[in-house]
Amino acid sequence: MEKILTVKLHDMEIGRLEVTLNDEDARDLGLYSKDRVKIFLDGRGIVAFLNTTKTIVKKGEIGISRDFLTVSKIQDGEKVSVVPAERPRSVDYIRKKMKGIALTESEYEAIVKDVIANNLSEIELAAFVSAIYINEMSIEEAAFLAKKMAESGEMLELKKKPIFDKHSIGGVPGNKITLLVVPIVAAAGLTIPKTSSRAITSACGTADIMEVLAPVTFDAREIEEIVNKTNGVIAWGGGVNLAPADDIFIQVEYPLAIDPHYLALCSVMAKKYAVRANFVVIDLPMGEETKIGSMEEAKKYARDFMELGERLGINVECAITYGDKPIGRAVGPALEAREALRALEGGENKVPSSVIEKSTEIAGIILEAGGVAARGRGKEVALEYLSSGKALQKMKEITAEQGGDARVTSNDIRVGKFSEKIISNGSGYVTHISNRAIIQISRAAGAPKDKEAGILLNVTRGTKVERGDVLFEIYSDSEYKLEQALKLAAHMQPVVLEGMLLKRIPEYVIFEY
Repeated sequence: MEKILTVKLHDMEIGRLEVTLNDEDARDLGLYSKDRVKIFLDGRGIVAFLNTTKTIVKKGEIGISRDFLTVSKIQDGEKVSVVPAERPRSVDYIRKKMKGIALTESEYEAIVKDVIANNLSEIELAAFVSAIYINEMSIEEAAFLAKKMAESGEMLELKKKPIFDKHSIGGVPGNKITLLVVPIVAAAGLTIPKTSSRAITSACGTADIMEVLAPVTFDAREIEEIVNKTNGVIAWGGGVNLAPADDIFIQVEYPLAIDPHYLALCSVMAKKYAVRANFVVIDLPMGEETKIGSMEEAKKYARDFMELGERLGINVECAITYGDKPIGRAVGPALEAREALRALEGGENKVPSSVIEKSTEIAGIILEAGGVAARGRGKEVALEYLSSGKALQKMKEITAEQGGDARVTSNDIRVGKFSEKIISNGSGYVTHISNRAIIQISRAAGAPKDKEAGILLNVTRGTKVERGDVLFEIYSDSEYKLEQALKLAAHMQPVVLEGMLLKRIPEYVIFEY
């Protein structure tokens, strides 16, 4: 069945190829909202998703958005032919996965192709992500999906091999160690093309921190040029077309508030496959408020990452790290960039030991894998590159090649002009610092969009605190946002103090004589 309709342009952008029909025209074609239609003009056919309405579009018209106009070149007022369109085969494969049936490599390839081509509706995408969350996948399936996700986008071609990489599954605020690991590894002569994410729910991502020092948005060819000159890069993964289906899956996961285990594995390893990594270190922070809450869960992640890496031809080593408190004192893009630079500068610019310890441990694993350090001496050699100033010099080279100012020092980095110190109203020892609360307060202050917002901690676990001592300081570029962050801090109480006496048992006893 076919209908000839008049195009009516709606001046809006919705990000998908969608058209709108009057309910009566849709019924005549046997169509419902979210069905697919094919629109023909001069022999050209374009498939789009359907919305229906009683009032917005009149009978005999077809409403199109500016997104559709850009792709189709169809003009307002033209006559077009509209017919029902077939569903892609990948919808059948999604339904198969919903039943818990394993999919083949070709079936995953079909799904990824349709995801990239925007041939699947939001409901169909949500069904696929939910099916993986509920029914899980085999490692073989994860390898199929990761490979097809990578091959659907750009692949890096770097001159100097082998290629090394690292990734943290996140969950710990203040984890700015990539800004130390990359220059240490690159200074040692190894190749490390690090693409990183921006913050989604955290106070900042690695790309947000690096952007304080230099641009981070590059295409694949630009990344290759930077890495071929300096051995390293710290770029935003979203600026390069690496495993593009992953970004679409993340957009679906976020409103559903789910993070399917095997899809998370595919997300990481697809991008490592796309940069043609030969060796990858996976940082698995474990703690009460992180993504990994127990050693058993951490070991499962490690086993799965290593097995998936083996199937993709990538050597993987996992590091289970301490995640019960922030790394270092700084949380927020500018504050973290300043702390990372201070660690590289050394000398009088002292930084918390946790920053140095974790950075050199992770870098040391890569140095051992690359033959720069003997087994068991990686951390020691990494410390030598840090203390000698070689890592700082390499960071300056990378910063300059990315378009930043290599002369910038930690003292030059500006932080929020509005700030407030949070004072302890009691005394005792710090027994807990809430990662979740620190992240939420930093975001309330404006991070990561406001790069100068965040928190600077003055204490760590085990610190003895007296009444009137500063626990932490909140920074913002907005008085209003600072006020909101202060209210949230008063409510959430991210720093917990206890005396040496934790509890009396029984709680209340009176002896009678």
